[in-house]
Amino acid sequence: MKIIEKEKASATLASYTEEVANGPVVVTDQGKPVAVLVPIENADLETVSLSTNRHFIELIERSRARVRVEGGIPSAEMRRRLDSGRP
Repeated sequence: MKIIEKEKASATLASYTEEVANGPVVVTDQGKPVAVLVPIENADLETVSLSTNRHFIELIERSRARVRVEGGIPSAEMRRRLDSGRP
């Protein structure tokens, strides 16, 4: 892992992304982490975008909480419901 103070980060973004192969690159502001570059494996742009979207994460957490309280629909039942609408 590389830690670099924001005020001393003078290299190009491209060069920092190359360093990610050796571990995360953490950018700090007065010693406090403010950003990090990490390698992305087995994920497309949509997955990365959704996994860092606060509103989407809140939606998923609300849905999970609801399922814990109310229960969910077994996958076999969901397949039956989806298939029943097909001609």
